[in-house]
Amino acid sequence: PVPQKSDMAAVEVDSIVRENVQQLNNPFAEKVQLSHQKETKQAETNVNEHIPEIGETYSVRRSDGTWHDAEVIQTRLNEHEGGRMEFYVHYKGFNRRLDEWVDLCRIDVLSHSSRKKRTAEEALLDFTDQPDRKITRNQKRRHDEINHVQKTYAEMDPTTAALEKEHEAITKVKYVDKIQIGKYEIDAWYFSPFPEDYGKCPRLYICEFCLKYMKYEKTYRHHMGQCTFRQPPGKEIYRKGTISVYEVDGRGDKIYCQNLCLLAKLFLDHKTLYFDVEPFMFYILTEVDKQGAHLVGYFSKEKESPDGNNLACIMTVPPFQRKGYGKFLIAFSYELSKLEHRVGSPEKPLSDLGKLSYRSYWSWVLLEILRDFKGTLSIKDLSQMTSITENDIISTLQSMNMVKYWKGQHVICVTAKLVEEHLKSAQYRRPPIMVDTSCLRWAAPKKKDLKISKK
Repeated sequence: PVPQKSDMAAVEVDSIVRENVQQLNNPFAEKVQLSHQKETKQAETNVNEHIPEIGETYSVRRSDGTWHDAEVIQTRLNEHEGGRMEFYVHYKGFNRRLDEWVDLCRIDVLSHSSRKKRTAEEALLDFTDQPDRKITRNQKRRHDEINHVQKTYAEMDPTTAALEKEHEAITKVKYVDKIQIGKYEIDAWYFSPFPEDYGKCPRLYICEFCLKYMKYEKTYRHHMGQCTFRQPPGKEIYRKGTISVYEVDGRGDKIYCQNLCLLAKLFLDHKTLYFDVEPFMFYILTEVDKQGAHLVGYFSKEKESPDGNNLACIMTVPPFQRKGYGKFLIAFSYELSKLEHRVGSPEKPLSDLGKLSYRSYWSWVLLEILRDFKGTLSIKDLSQMTSITENDIISTLQSMNMVKYWKGQHVICVTAKLVEEHLKSAQYRRPPIMVDTSCLRWAAPKKKDLKISKK
């Protein structure tokens, strides 16, 4: 049908209306678009202005939710988290084991700007507002050990300070954040020199039986289905209940021992032995179930120590700490020394946790003897009975005010009441896991067995 004039007029009016509406809307749309572009550009500028800078100090939220001042050490793009930008921070006044990688949302960038505006007078006022308290040297040492406060370079002798600076420069950033070993996901504490392809991975997967390390979960799952290891290599020398100890020769099982040292370095700051394992014996503590012998911790000792050390390195895997395994390993090292008819001491320096564990163990052993022994005892007598060196005994008794220096020698000065008071303290309580010497199957090696091949 032929359209009527009225219909054509209606279409024309509708077209004119649409055109007018479009003309009215175009300026508005342009304004909205321009406003959006401006906001986006401003947001990008704000982000760029508030990217934390390396070497600067910011307030950072730790994993426990508390805020602390921290210095930004390094940055990276974490490919395992979709290329997320992360910042490696060191918390001021805290041990380096608490250093960690954090994302931008945990850094209060604005507080950094306000901090810059603080004057010296304000900082001085803050200082003078602190309560005027004095603490003794022993109290400070104890506080620093418990709270993992790191010594400043000024508190060290020049040689130690120089070595510490060199060590810190090499191990400043830990790139491996976490490891998966067995059923545990564990946060790393320190840098460890894994090979380049592995050392920069935020997460490593480690077989709890053979200690092979891998970059990818898929590789790890495949390996766990193929691995034939169900216990450490070497000889089982102790078994009581679910606790088992294996003796592993660094020369005979070199790869296993190197992997063990790389794993241990993730939780030990001052450890230099990684690859030269042949001169050492390793004593691996495990918990045994139907699946196999699961790694709990270990200690190593030199086959021939010129300094008379009965322990070179000791480590308990974090999920098993505070359960008595550390003191068990310490006690085990002294039981071996007794069978060798030698006195021994751990290699120095000890870690802060090592110092606490050893001092607690020495104190308990000496207090038990002093409580039960009738008669007089000398420092030498205690050393022969325990295989603890005389110097370690003297320093331990001094910490409990139980020794005096009289006429050129150290003399034990104790009362039954003082011994009982110390034994009631949680600090010197009986270790929860004791070494049952009747379950120990070990004999001191002969000299000819200690020779190391020269290659």
